[in-house]
Amino acid sequence: MKKINRRTFIKAAAILTGGTFFAGCNDNLREVAKNLDIKYLRQIITVDSSKSRCIMWQSDSKLNAPAVEINGAKIPAVDSTFTDDGQEIFQYTAQIENLSPATEYQFKIVDGENFSKTFTFKTSYDKNFKAIIFSDSQSADYKTWGEVARAAFQKNPDAEFFVDLGDIVDNGEDRLQWQSWFTEIETPLKKLAFVPVLGNHECYNRDWKVRFPAAYINYFAVPDNGTKDFSRRFYSFDYGAAHFVILDSQWDELEQFAPNLIETQKKWLREDVAKTSKKWKIALIHKDVLQYRINGRPERAEGFSDVGVEFMPEFENLGFDVVFSAHLHTYRNRGRLKNFVDDDGGTLYILTGLSGDVRYPNLWINHALDKVIAPQPETDNFLTLEVDEKILSVKCFLPSGELIDEISLSKV
Repeated sequence: MKKINRRTFIKAAAILTGGTFFAGCNDNLREVAKNLDIKYLRQIITVDSSKSRCIMWQSDSKLNAPAVEINGAKIPAVDSTFTDDGQEIFQYTAQIENLSPATEYQFKIVDGENFSKTFTFKTSYDKNFKAIIFSDSQSADYKTWGEVARAAFQKNPDAEFFVDLGDIVDNGEDRLQWQSWFTEIETPLKKLAFVPVLGNHECYNRDWKVRFPAAYINYFAVPDNGTKDFSRRFYSFDYGAAHFVILDSQWDELEQFAPNLIETQKKWLREDVAKTSKKWKIALIHKDVLQYRINGRPERAEGFSDVGVEFMPEFENLGFDVVFSAHLHTYRNRGRLKNFVDDDGGTLYILTGLSGDVRYPNLWINHALDKVIAPQPETDNFLTLEVDEKILSVKCFLPSGELIDEISLSKV
C-alpha cells in the first residue's frame, strides 16, 4: 500500500488551514475533463462529516500520481488496490481534513496532467439533517435495487447521507454484483456520504462458503475502530445532533478469522459511547434482535435472537434511542422495549425491510412485539431518518412514496 509522505501531508494540511482552501469555484478547478476516466466514485462517511470527507474511486489501470484537487490544493491519495474474485481492483482513497462546517466544496480527481470533471459535496453542521436508510439490497438483478434507491433519492433531495444495512450484495466475492450495485446508484454515491454495514452475504465466496469479507473491507474505508483484528467491521461517527454506532453481527460466520468479536465489540461500544456528548444515540446492525417463528417449522420458538440477548441490554444501559436492524427482509416496528418487554422509556427497535429483489413470502409468523407490519404481500421499501435537537423522526415508505409507518421521539 502506498503511503503519503509526511512532508507532503503536512504541506497539504497547511494549504487547507492557511486560507487558500475555500469553498466555491476558482480558476484552478478546470471545467473540462482531460483523459481521466474514473469509476465508482464514492464518498464514505467519516468520524465528523462537518470537518472531513473520504473520497474513493477506481480506474481501469494503475494511476501514477492520484490525488484529489480541491480549490487549488492537491490531496494525495493512498493506493488501496486489492485483488479479489480473480481480478486486481485499481482503487484509490483520499482523506480530506480541516474542512469548514455547512460548506459546499468542489473537487476533481487528478493524475498528473489528467483530471476528471468537477464533483461536489457539502459538509454537515450541528443542526437538523435527513438520511435515507436501505437494507438488504442484495439482488439477482440489481435493477430493482436501482429503482428503489432512485425513487428514494428523488423524493428526498434534501438527504445528506444514506445507509445500507448489510447484505449489500448477494455474494460478497462476486465482483460483477458489486459493479452492478455501484452502477445503479452512481449519482448519489458521488454526492452523498455512504454508511455501509457488514451483512452475512458479504461473507460468502462464489461456492457459498464462508470467507473473510475482503471486498466489503476494501471497498469501504470507514472510520477506524482502534482494533487490530476487526478493522472496518464496526465503527462510529457523529452527524448533527446524533452519534451513530455501526456494529458487526457476523460472529457466527467470521469466528474462524478472528474470535471474541462479541466481547471485543461490547468493550469498544461502552468506551465509544462514553466519549460522546451528542443528544441522540443510534445503532445500526445487520441481524435482527428478535427471533421469529417460521411457517412449517413448529420447533422454532418466538423470542429473541443471539443479537438481542447479547446487545439489547447494552443498548438500553447505554441510553440508545433507536436501533435499526435488517436481515429478515420484512419491515416491522416494535415500538420501545426495555428489559425485553414493552416500555415507553426504552429503546425503539425498527426492522427495516428490504431494498432488493430477494423476498421471503409467507415465511415469518408475526411476533407478539410487532407493532406495525408492512403491507402483505410484502415488497421493497426505504426509510427516512430526520433528526434535530428535539425531535427524531422515522418514516417508512414504499417505492411509490406511499407512507406505511411513522414514529417520532422527542427530547427537551
